Amino acid sequence: MSPSSRQDAIHPVVVDVTDRIRERSHATREAYLARVDAAGEELRQRGPARGRLACANLAHGFAAAGEDKPALRAAARPGVAIVTSYNDMLSAHQPYETYPQELKRAVRQAGGVAQVAGGVPAMCDGVTQGRPGMELSLFSREVVAMATAVALAHDMFDAVLLLGVCDKIVPGLFIGALHFGHLPAVFVPAGPMTSGLPNKVKARARQAFAEGKLTRPEMLDAEAASYHSPGTCTFYGTANSNQLLIEVMGLHLPGATFVNPHTELRHALTEEAGRRAVEITAHGPEYTPIGRLVDEKAIVNAVVALLASGGSTNHTMHLVAMAAAAGITLTWDDMADLSKVVPLITRMYPNGQADVNHFQAAGGMPVFIGTLLDAGLLWPDVRTVAGEGLDAYRRVPELKPGQERGELVWSERSGGSEDLEVLRPAADPFSPDGGIHIISGNIGRAVSKVSAVKPEHLVIEAPAKVFDDQQELLAAFERGELDGQDFVAVVRYQGPSANGMPELHKLTPPLAVLLDRGQRVAIVTDGRMSGASGKVPAAIHLTPEAAQGGPLALIQNGDPIRLDSVSGTLHVLSDLSGRVPAGSSTPPDKWVGTGRELFTAFRRTVGPAERGAGIFGGS
Repeated sequence: MSPSSRQDAIHPVVVDVTDRIRERSHATREAYLARVDAAGEELRQRGPARGRLACANLAHGFAAAGEDKPALRAAARPGVAIVTSYNDMLSAHQPYETYPQELKRAVRQAGGVAQVAGGVPAMCDGVTQGRPGMELSLFSREVVAMATAVALAHDMFDAVLLLGVCDKIVPGLFIGALHFGHLPAVFVPAGPMTSGLPNKVKARARQAFAEGKLTRPEMLDAEAASYHSPGTCTFYGTANSNQLLIEVMGLHLPGATFVNPHTELRHALTEEAGRRAVEITAHGPEYTPIGRLVDEKAIVNAVVALLASGGSTNHTMHLVAMAAAAGITLTWDDMADLSKVVPLITRMYPNGQADVNHFQAAGGMPVFIGTLLDAGLLWPDVRTVAGEGLDAYRRVPELKPGQERGELVWSERSGGSEDLEVLRPAADPFSPDGGIHIISGNIGRAVSKVSAVKPEHLVIEAPAKVFDDQQELLAAFERGELDGQDFVAVVRYQGPSANGMPELHKLTPPLAVLLDRGQRVAIVTDGRMSGASGKVPAAIHLTPEAAQGGPLALIQNGDPIRLDSVSGTLHVLSDLSGRVPAGSSTPPDKWVGTGRELFTAFRRTVGPAERGAGIFGGS
């Protein structure tokens, strides 16, 4: 198919949204690209970046380099930075322990030289759920971005390999790398752990524990059977949404996303990522700077993939912040319009019972990307680290007999999904529209994830029960005060400037218990829920937040609230005029401990959820 005919085949809404993003972003994008191109041209003209350093600077940069010292000193080979989120506490990042040596070896083979330029923190929302540390979670994205910038600020490098997986880590690495947009960047995934306790069984155990029907040792046994080995958690939350979106944006090698750790194919893909980083520097014919790769089409492709997969609601903020780092202004309205035409084509927990290993077995990323391309919902003519457009991502990586670990090749995949209960063609989807809706009304604007909610629960009108802290709701549940009644839980003062916008996923099991008992319940909050948000209807990320004077601060117990996730509306049915804000944000003298006081400046400067909940001023 010719380029012009491929252009004509793109869905008109995808075209319209892309065009308006490009138009509104023109000034900031052009200013960003001018900086990228100027820095890139300097690389082209003057050779490897470290060659511009004074002798003392360069000597500091290779003093401990061992066998790579001669290559670094000579400043003839391209230098590749490794920025890693390795730690051995978190399963998703533990596999990265061995990556630096593997990558250094591969980079040498390709004619470059690699160094670990720096590490970034990797915190796990699964560990911090319901704990004070969760109040640092969203802000950790900014810390990761800044740590990435510190690593690359040594000006020793011509490309970067980014090692990260989970919730805030990948967006932070992405934002940091875009501030060095003249450098090519390749993300190097670690892959998901193998499947453990089935998700349905795990969810049932959590609800039973919330009802007091399981002991703590029994609950811990269930959780340990779910999270049992190195690799990413297997449910389709923010971590695996990160991985899927990065591949659709062309920043992974094709098919690299969901290959399990410590397999021969995983090792081969890791080494190929190192070689590929050298090949796309400014010192070869395939120069692919990340600042040029991440354009308006790539951002739209990411939103389409998020919607089609029923991905994490956290990305309604992350993608906005990630786009801004490239000078691109993405809005919730863009997402809302795309959601109306992008079908839901996967069922992975919490939107179904399958996990990402089942998705991979059903055909995985090649089938997912292929069917969206065929439907005209993804832009094919984008730059990727593979050196081709997005059609390259229809191919499947595999090992052919050859060298020590076999020869890595990509093969054309014939046929569609192997399991239509997990992955369906875009022409025959699970649902005709995306799994995330943007809703608005007289309380503000919010996000509603509908892909895991039963149709009969998508609309609710019930009295408000107001809580200023998630612990208040949990205590009310334990006392039985929420039994036998319909209600909309209003959990406020949980926004970015109030307390860092923690995830409130601990509220899901008790509310799910009430839902299963036949009560009509929902939650409205200016906080987050989780990438694993499930069957309880929710309006989250509400903006303006209560701490910034939003109407949420005026709601009282008993006020009727109507949440309609079908029509995309949210209203309080009481007259709020004349009311003064009730409740309170976290006072400064309470926001201490667990390092929270170190992030006070972030709370003072953070933007609203709708604009990415970031502290940086765009690009």
